[in-house]
Amino acid sequence: GWHELTRLLLPGMRRASSGRIIQNSSVLGLVAMPYRGAYNCSKFALEGLSDTLRLELHGSGVHVSLIEPGPIVSRFRENAFAKFRENIDAENSVHRDSYRAMVARLEHEGPTTRFTLPPEAVLAKVIHALESDRPKARYAVTTPTHLFGLLRRLLGTRQLDWLLRKASGGGSR
Repeated sequence: GWHELTRLLLPGMRRASSGRIIQNSSVLGLVAMPYRGAYNCSKFALEGLSDTLRLELHGSGVHVSLIEPGPIVSRFRENAFAKFRENIDAENSVHRDSYRAMVARLEHEGPTTRFTLPPEAVLAKVIHALESDRPKARYAVTTPTHLFGLLRRLLGTRQLDWLLRKASGGGSR
């Protein structure tokens, strides 16, 4: 995946003293939401890997940027919901009530939520990261990403956990 491609291209970038590494993370690389453990873990790991690469490549001419979208119009929810139905025995889970609420919400809500942006919002950040003389380390995309990025710095853990539970419908999102 991301790491293998970076590992293969990085020697050439170092020789050229130039290059861009752009990783696609998520708002869930900044804060965790219930019932999204594997996805949260993968995005937190990508954030850490990108931060490490940025520090290690300082002064090399190779720039590392993270794109951190929140909800974007795509088939992500539809695909995740299909995998949930395929892999989770919701009716026999200790989380059955939360899963039922989540399923009801997803069946009613459809593929988008209030803060969902079109894919072009991500593309604009990628273009800036590619073309800027001084690309940013992080590009927040969508209101939830900006908001949760700020709140994780301002709130204590218990307050942030409470807010994340509320934002996720008490775990049912």
